[in-house]
Amino acid sequence: MALLEVQQLKKYYATQKAVDDISFSIDAGQIFGLLGPNGAGKTTLLRMITGIFYPDEGQIIFEGKPFEPEKDILRIGYMPEERGLYKKMKIGDQAIYLAQLKGMSRADALEKVKYWFEKFGMQSWWSKKVEDLSKGMQQKLQFVTTVLHEPSLIILDEPFSGLDPVNANLIKEEIYSLAQKGCTIIFSTHRMEQVEEICDKIVLVNKGKKILDGDVAGVKEKFKEHKYSLLSDGLGVLPASAAYTVLHTDGPASTIQLNGDHSTNAVLGELIARGVTIKGFSEILPSLNEIFIRLVHDQQSTTRSFQNIQA
Repeated sequence: MALLEVQQLKKYYATQKAVDDISFSIDAGQIFGLLGPNGAGKTTLLRMITGIFYPDEGQIIFEGKPFEPEKDILRIGYMPEERGLYKKMKIGDQAIYLAQLKGMSRADALEKVKYWFEKFGMQSWWSKKVEDLSKGMQQKLQFVTTVLHEPSLIILDEPFSGLDPVNANLIKEEIYSLAQKGCTIIFSTHRMEQVEEICDKIVLVNKGKKILDGDVAGVKEKFKEHKYSLLSDGLGVLPASAAYTVLHTDGPASTIQLNGDHSTNAVLGELIARGVTIKGFSEILPSLNEIFIRLVHDQQSTTRSFQNIQA
């Protein structure tokens, strides 16, 4: 069942279409990637989902009912890209205070804060002020304050910003763990490689419009170009063939692209018949970054063509 549905959302600023007719749905327990370059409309979209902004048009369905910000915000944890912490406040007191704002009693908040501080090795930070913490330490604290009230929807906007590899991996493992416990997670970033690694499903946005959505494996499969990595025992160029084109050769390693409707079995059979000993053969799927660049380029080309027609 979908935990969150976004239906034809629109948000305009003067003449700028920050979000222009975007729709998607996210199932419970799913890690969902919201992708796009800076200025694509991601933050505006998240602020509508969290009730900070109201959409000009469209509807948000949360847990099967129309979104009611005053009530439903207690079931959401939002970690914005910009730091949302009080710089002069001691972090232990601050974490408890923020948990109480989400409806927890002080006793329950204290218990949960102690649990997360111990889990993240933050016990010695209790009396420190936010302004005394490094950027990475602030990011860990902000993550804790986002999840400690056990929301059903967790929104993480650039959660790995400022984190070293060790702490980035710590946060990543917690994202997996929370999803396994049934939390739904929206992970917003312009770092395609991070989403490719951890997300189940994605939506790509650019200039306020949705340009692609689907599960990660399905998206990559859709945009594959029939390229393969081939490892042989030879050091020369593979024999020429109408079945494939050799794109690159480096010693025994080659990259080939199948031509027309030739199958992999037919190509491998031909190579073996021509005396090539094959030690490795695997498909090369495009990265999400490559797919996104291609789609954005196509979108820009379409826009220019339309403008030329109007002119």
